[in-house]
Amino acid sequence: MKKLSKKLLVLLLASIMIFAAGCSSKSNADGDKKAKTIKIGMSFQEMNNPYFISMKEAFEDAAKDIGAEVVIADAQHDVSKQINDIDDMIQKKIDILLINPTDSKGAEAAVEAAKKAGVIVVAVDAQAEGPLDSFVGSKNYDAGYLAGKKMAEDLGGKGKVAILDGIPVVPILERVKGFKAAIAENPGIEIVNTQNGKQDRAEAMKVTENMLQANPDLNALFSVNDEGALGSLGAIEASGKDVSIYSVDGHPEAIEAIVKGGVFKATTAQFPRDQVRIALGMALAKLWGAEVVPTEVPIDVKLQTKENAKDFSW
Repeated sequence: MKKLSKKLLVLLLASIMIFAAGCSSKSNADGDKKAKTIKIGMSFQEMNNPYFISMKEAFEDAAKDIGAEVVIADAQHDVSKQINDIDDMIQKKIDILLINPTDSKGAEAAVEAAKKAGVIVVAVDAQAEGPLDSFVGSKNYDAGYLAGKKMAEDLGGKGKVAILDGIPVVPILERVKGFKAAIAENPGIEIVNTQNGKQDRAEAMKVTENMLQANPDLNALFSVNDEGALGSLGAIEASGKDVSIYSVDGHPEAIEAIVKGGVFKATTAQFPRDQVRIALGMALAKLWGAEVVPTEVPIDVKLQTKENAKDFSW
């Protein structure tokens, strides 16, 4: 099936919402749904990250535009807390749940509880298991693949590299899978170490220090996110070693480091604001009467290097 461009996806979304609005006038029950103030819950895996802060801002702006009430929670990478947060939202009678799971499998109980309560559930950025109405997220396999391909090109197809892994959610798994696929195309490159930096700057710095000691001839490192990559950057710069960094996200500090030049070579940028806006659109279409919405909406990613990163921002 031919992949859709982001602009076309937005146009299709608009059409779905117009159709849904028309459907909502067909019955008094649906009319009541539109007439009352919509209450939307948004559960984030974490809020200590500019990526999710920008997503939160876009969510709040979009909700304000439609006069919706919002309930926002930060799971702090704690599955139990996320489940409890969502239970609280259900008790507050939310109509829509946008979930950014801290663990794809662990979030299943929360998704099932919300659906049982009649809540529309859309996962954003990271896939959640359970009866979702839709999932909106980046093309994470492509993100990892593009970073890996750029790394291989810069290394001339030869060298020793490492992976700074993260939490067990589908996007992270897909990024690593895409990266490994790109590296597999270059038999002269060996992946010599994989460690979990937990997508946290301080933890990633410690993990990278250990990697550098265990692999003194390391040439490059792939991080599953920029927050971890920035921790690696600190460790690599302190060591004085020439180990190149490739990552995923488009974090402002990562972009700054790439433009400046040095060991941070590239990041595959995501578009968090687009993700949450489209996710909300999917949920509203379903709430307002659309019988079917896309089960998955993939959002394009774009590699940022010293040559093109200067004007990028979330």
